[in-house]
Amino acid sequence: MPLNTTRAQQLLRSFDLTTLFIEELGWDRHSAAVEAVVEGQRYTLVAVAQKRGVVAFTCSPAADGRVPPGPVRREIERYVASMVREHLIIFHDAARAESIWQWVRREAGQPTVPREEPYHRALPGQRLLQRLQGIAFRLDEEADLTLTDVVGRVRSAFDVEAVTRRFYEGFQAEHAAFTAIVTGIDEPETRRWYTSVMLNRLMFTYFVQKKGFLDGDPDYLRSHFVRTRRRGSNRYYQDFLQPLFFEGLARPRAQRSAKVIQLLGEVPYLNGGLFQLHRIEIQYGGRIAVADAAFEGSLNFFDRYRWHLDDRPLHDDSEINPEVLGYIFERYTNTLQKDMGAYYTKEDITGYIARNSIVPTLLDMARATAPQAFSPNGTIWTLLRSDSDRYIYADMRRGTELALPKSVATGIDDPGDARCGIACLPSRMHCLPKSGARWWHDASATRRCGRS
Repeated sequence: MPLNTTRAQQLLRSFDLTTLFIEELGWDRHSAAVEAVVEGQRYTLVAVAQKRGVVAFTCSPAADGRVPPGPVRREIERYVASMVREHLIIFHDAARAESIWQWVRREAGQPTVPREEPYHRALPGQRLLQRLQGIAFRLDEEADLTLTDVVGRVRSAFDVEAVTRRFYEGFQAEHAAFTAIVTGIDEPETRRWYTSVMLNRLMFTYFVQKKGFLDGDPDYLRSHFVRTRRRGSNRYYQDFLQPLFFEGLARPRAQRSAKVIQLLGEVPYLNGGLFQLHRIEIQYGGRIAVADAAFEGSLNFFDRYRWHLDDRPLHDDSEINPEVLGYIFERYTNTLQKDMGAYYTKEDITGYIARNSIVPTLLDMARATAPQAFSPNGTIWTLLRSDSDRYIYADMRRGTELALPKSVATGIDDPGDARCGIACLPSRMHCLPKSGARWWHDASATRRCGRS
């Protein structure tokens, strides 16, 4: 039978999730608790129900009483996944008025992808109710129901955001229409590629303008489109976008001409390759032309959405955030451009590269500017000593909250003399664990429990 949405809505508002899952969704009772420590705070996760091994947990709020922030939620989820692979986590605030329902997609050989649905008891919560409808089970399903079935139902309910699918379908249509208007490039594949370059630039600029970073105008691109049209038709590409991309966003203000500054107003310098001349633009030069109709269609399409330059959960089908844009880049780039050597790199790889290149570079620059801060008693080491967890990646901290096994803790300051079952080299700095009866022992080079 279909979910009783009125009853489910009442249970959501009262945060009676056990009753919701057991009586309305047809899940089974389950009792379990998990504790995760992230950034020095302990979070308690309590199971409210399970279905064929898929467990629904609630998670305690952050120290300030709010729902734990996005990075913390991901760390908590990874910790839970190490013990319960298939699960839902309901993160909530201290008042239990606001919550975020999280499910994570896992595929072999692919990075995990979190899907989150926000809920506030002051709102109807129709989207969450629609998702819950997908994970409600009938009594007549019980006999043949398997873990795979439940995982599939949860995935269907929580996986890809409707806005993502709708945006991608519209993006494909706009891409085709834009490509048909581009002239000056003979090869169809190269013309399609150049359309991707232009649309990527426009989408990135939409995020920036919505933050007010482009001359304080959240509708910067549209405003200049209207102004350019007043001066004549089909001049937007040549007279405005090219100066914006190549002389504005791609150059520091000191390197811009007075004419460009007057045209563009206050725009930031974005040090990256997106707004440098593309090799297609270098190859075809001034032969490329794009009529205003192409940009008018794209602006009309992009203006249907609200653009947020953060990782907030999406509240309706008209919001776009970088996660949705990443999905678009992944689908489009890998599907249409792989033959040309272009591939979308996901956030796990780019994040790793950034952490191991940008952060060390910044530290090197800071050391060159203020070497005293890096001295033994300087600011850097003082901060590290006083709150080391703040500066160590969570993956490296995992397990440090647990007590050491007795075999490790015993004689930890003098492993060569006091730890049985350990073979140590004379330097007493490199210790190898004993493995049954098979371990190498040289009376002249090792010591075991203080005896040669």
